[in-house]
Amino acid sequence: MSGAGTAAAEKVAAGFRELYGREPDGVWAAPGRVNLIGEYTDVNDGFVLPLALPHTAVAAVARRTDGVLRLHSAEAGPAPGGGVVRLDTADLAPPGPDGGWAAYPAGVVWALRAAGHAVTGADVHLSATVPTGAGLSSSAALEVVTALALNDLFGLGLTGPELAVLARRAENDFVGVPCGVMDQMASACCAEGHALHLDTRDLTRRQVPFDPAAHGLRLLVVDTRVRHALGDGAYAERRAGCEAGARALGVRTLREVPYGELAGALARLDDPTVRAYVRHVVSDNHRVARTVALLDAGEVRAVGPVLTEGHASLRDDLRVSCPELDLVVSAACAAGALGARMTGGGFGGSAVVLAEAEAADAVAAAVEEAFAARGLRAPRVFPALPSAGARRLW
Repeated sequence: MSGAGTAAAEKVAAGFRELYGREPDGVWAAPGRVNLIGEYTDVNDGFVLPLALPHTAVAAVARRTDGVLRLHSAEAGPAPGGGVVRLDTADLAPPGPDGGWAAYPAGVVWALRAAGHAVTGADVHLSATVPTGAGLSSSAALEVVTALALNDLFGLGLTGPELAVLARRAENDFVGVPCGVMDQMASACCAEGHALHLDTRDLTRRQVPFDPAAHGLRLLVVDTRVRHALGDGAYAERRAGCEAGARALGVRTLREVPYGELAGALARLDDPTVRAYVRHVVSDNHRVARTVALLDAGEVRAVGPVLTEGHASLRDDLRVSCPELDLVVSAACAAGALGARMTGGGFGGSAVVLAEAEAADAVAAAVEEAFAARGLRAPRVFPALPSAGARRLW
């Protein structure tokens, strides 16, 4: 464990002792993620290529046997009725409590118990460095770190993918967000120095070497600080539109439409909105395949234009971008970036920018200056370092 990991574990463990007056049984961490390419493909059984970030949710946890679940977040501040959220495991049922962040770990306990696992309660203290609302999967990090801790403490014997599927069920059915499985799989299964090539239909996966620094490059995350919740119906509307397209084409999901047959498929669709959604999903699946092939060939610089092409599809066909995300992409590319695109669910959040290492600071400065010229709040820019997935710290 790194020095930073040790310090984070010790800090969260100390907070646990102060809160609960006893020792935690262990400390675990699960990362946020950024998706290099493949957006809205996971809800269509398609392909994605995320990588884990060094930003994590860290949890100190101790098991209980009395059916009580106590949850506390160092960042959330006092919850209604006090700083610690107290729930009874036997009473957990969808829809989850209106406690914001607490619904995510509580939903994991519900999902585990609903699957027949004897989770009899726990004390949990959480601290997270994943920016919330930035499209970097802060919720998945909370879910996966809770699932991993309970898996270890109760000897459930579940694999990383199995934990990810349960965490996704927590978010879908307990929290009520109709997300795909990419975020939880990335948090649970990514490897340091790699991007995760994931088939979301059957969860087969491959770790694809991805080390921008070794090629003289830097991958930047630009958090626009625009916060648009995905529960407002826009995400669900696009998912429903994709499902309508699949029905019209006579396939179970858009994953089954080959890229080489896209033109013919589009000609069979009458609804222009559905047609645009189908065009995006099928072409983005193809962009994932192209990106993986480029990385396998060591052609990392050639990934840049694929990112920019993907952004145009998200902006024009899926219509999930926003002026701030478009500004990041245009300003970064004008300043010499190799490519850029929005990442995550959209309507705000973050973009990724691929740049030469020696030009990265100038590209970041150009984006910041473009925001200032528009009178926008300064974005947060930081490097995306392909990091490890969920793990026990001690």
